[in-house]
Amino acid sequence: MFSSAKDPAKSNWRANAMVARFVGIVAIALGFVAGMYGLEDQGSHWLRTALGLLVTGMLAQGYALYCSIKRMQELQDPPKS
Repeated sequence: MFSSAKDPAKSNWRANAMVARFVGIVAIALGFVAGMYGLEDQGSHWLRTALGLLVTGMLAQGYALYCSIKRMQELQDPPKS
C-alpha cells in the first residue's frame, strides 16, 4: 500500500497532487469571494485580485492533474532493474 523508503518519488507525486488540489480549491473559493466584493465596490483592486486568485487556483488544479497522471504512469510502468 505504501511505497518503500527506497522509492520516495511515487509518494511524492501523490503528496504534491494533494497539496495542489487543496491550494487550488482554496484559491478558487477566495477568488469568487473577492470577485463578489469587487463587483459591489466599483473601481477597486478587488476584481484584479479575484482574477489572480482564480487563475492561480486553475493552475494549481492543472498541476494536480499532471501529478496524478505522472503517478498513474509510474504505477503502470514495470520497475526498471
